[in-house]
Amino acid sequence: MESTNGRPPVRIVIAEDEAIIRLDLKESLTDEGYEVVGETGRGDEAVELVRTLLPDVAILDIKMPGTDGIAAAREINSDRLCAVLLLTAFSQRDLIQEASEAGALAYLVKPFQRSELVPAIELALGRFRELKAIEGEAADLQEKLDTRKVVDRAKGRLMDNRGMTESEAYRFLQQAAMADRSTMRIVAQRVLDEPASH
Repeated sequence: MESTNGRPPVRIVIAEDEAIIRLDLKESLTDEGYEVVGETGRGDEAVELVRTLLPDVAILDIKMPGTDGIAAAREINSDRLCAVLLLTAFSQRDLIQEASEAGALAYLVKPFQRSELVPAIELALGRFRELKAIEGEAADLQEKLDTRKVVDRAKGRLMDNRGMTESEAYRFLQQAAMADRSTMRIVAQRVLDEPASH
């Protein structure tokens, strides 16, 4: 079933040890246009299903045989495999803090209404996409910082060895990079790798 916005349906793995709840959940999700690609009653099998099927969301019950939902969430989250939504019984409210530390991005308290299901899934998905984007930016940011450090050190070397001012040193690196069709980081590294002339 194509979702209304033309994108493929969101793929979901369900891990819930109570068969009746699992069936009800699957039915509700299918009715809402989601695609249930795998289901299990065990936490350890849930992690395997997620690794194999690569769904968008894993819905995990907190209390399950094998591995509980929190441990499964931690494992799924450590590799950023998919968004995690945890199901918790009303009496397990104290576990919600632990669940979010394990990487659960949203949760539902049982018994839940069908109307609560879609917002919880969309919340988990949205937060997961944000996390992925932030991780991508962090990698870029680290690269920018590394580049700046190398360029600053190269400017210092040029100022010391060639008596350039800071702006001359910067311009030298910039022009060399343009002439070589390379990056300032590469040129700066080359300056640093030159044997120091005393």
